[in-house]
Amino acid sequence: MLGIKRKVRIETERLTLRPPMHTDFRAWAALRQASADFLVPWEPSWAADHLSRKGFTNRVYWAQRSIAHGTALPLFLIRRSDEALLGAITLDHIKRGPAQSGITGYWIGAPYARNGYMREAVKAVVHHAFTTLDLSRIEAGCLPENTPSRKLLEQCGYKYEGVAQSYLQINGRWRNHVLYANLRHDRRGKTDVG
Repeated sequence: MLGIKRKVRIETERLTLRPPMHTDFRAWAALRQASADFLVPWEPSWAADHLSRKGFTNRVYWAQRSIAHGTALPLFLIRRSDEALLGAITLDHIKRGPAQSGITGYWIGAPYARNGYMREAVKAVVHHAFTTLDLSRIEAGCLPENTPSRKLLEQCGYKYEGVAQSYLQINGRWRNHVLYANLRHDRRGKTDVG
């Protein structure tokens, strides 16, 4: 498989997961701005143009290219009951060949946190990764003190693997991260080599 199908759409009980579109700009910028205090402690520092239309347009084009090339699957969480944008999840750094892996990253707007939306999205993306994309390993990392994110990963089948020293720059500082992985159960320890 060279790339991910362009028209990616994943339906869950309450959500539609789909790539960002140019028309999402206002909702995205408003949610990110309103949730800044909630998000900034856990994320890389925002660029000066983070909330600008140009910055968002670049994100949309990056999403389109990444999906077309099969290197990432960036998706917005849209609540079907009212079409509200709740957050985003990305399956990034998709590797083929012997690795068959990817890395999950996610964020949710402050008003929607702790309502099970991200758990629903993560489970759906992991299922999609294992069944549709034929990946074998999905990784994730978070700050050690981010207890809600750690619990979320564990509830979604991720297992703790260890600590990566100075793993990412978060809020302007190099920070250690706890690493988790979710392995496709029917592929544990197996290869196609005869």
